Amino acid sequence: MTTHTAQAPKSGEAPAFYLTEEHHPEGSTMLGFWIYIMSDCLIFAVLFATYAVLSHNYAAGPSPADLFELPVVALNTTMLLLSSITYGFAMLSMDKDNKSGTMMWLAITGLFGAAFIYFELNEFYHLIQEGAGPQRSAFLSAFFTLVGTHGLHVTTGIIWLITLMVQTSRHGLIPENKRRLMCLSMFWHFLDVVWIGVFSFVYLMGVLG
Repeated sequence: MTTHTAQAPKSGEAPAFYLTEEHHPEGSTMLGFWIYIMSDCLIFAVLFATYAVLSHNYAAGPSPADLFELPVVALNTTMLLLSSITYGFAMLSMDKDNKSGTMMWLAITGLFGAAFIYFELNEFYHLIQEGAGPQRSAFLSAFFTLVGTHGLHVTTGIIWLITLMVQTSRHGLIPENKRRLMCLSMFWHFLDVVWIGVFSFVYLMGVLG
């Protein structure tokens, strides 16, 4: 939105006008972040499509049924789902301007996220130890790329979470921090939805399909 404000003319000068812009950082930030989320959707759509094409190219190597342990993956999935719930509690505390409650729930969310990454890295380690690394077959290359990209996003989210906790601790629940926490909330729940797709399409269909 732009308004025109008249400036009083100086002696010997014609009246001048200048433009004063009213900035709306909150609206522009959220719009920009939605655009980023949409671009990330495209990235994961391409990775899912690539996995769908390559998921049966085992190169005489192990198949998903030979490699995946559903109970462990289900436990890992629970960690991420719980982290979304605890982040929701953090947002409720933020709406009430409860700084200590917000910080507590953010810390719990970070712990659940770290547990998720631990299980994922442990899975990757054991697969590579068994000779089922990404170079073994097209299926495993697509698997490591898809799951690894999601894990990289979760790691980024944890770093972002820690950064916001430091900022909130220093400056409190100011409007800028609330807006940043809202953006991270969108990002975190987006990763949760993507992982449900990974769990269903990669793990469940791979073992039971």
